[in-house]
Amino acid sequence: MTNPRIDEILDIVAQKAMIDRGKLTPDMKLTDLDVSSLDMVDVVFALEDKFGVQLPFNANTSSGEVQTVGDVIAMVEKQLAEKG
Repeated sequence: MTNPRIDEILDIVAQKAMIDRGKLTPDMKLTDLDVSSLDMVDVVFALEDKFGVQLPFNANTSSGEVQTVGDVIAMVEKQLAEKG
């Protein structure tokens, strides 16, 4: 059974980064998917709006920390857990 929240995160990543949703798996590297830093900013803003959280992402400094689709999922999940 899939997690609906993860599905929503993947839907947003696919839409904002213009990637085929079927290609997204947690272990996929964002660089392999050609997700630009500008696309990643769009993804982060959309995720923040959707889930009502502030994500600790800076396109200039966070690229080393957020390398895979799974890292994006983990970042959102962590903020939602802290939000309660």
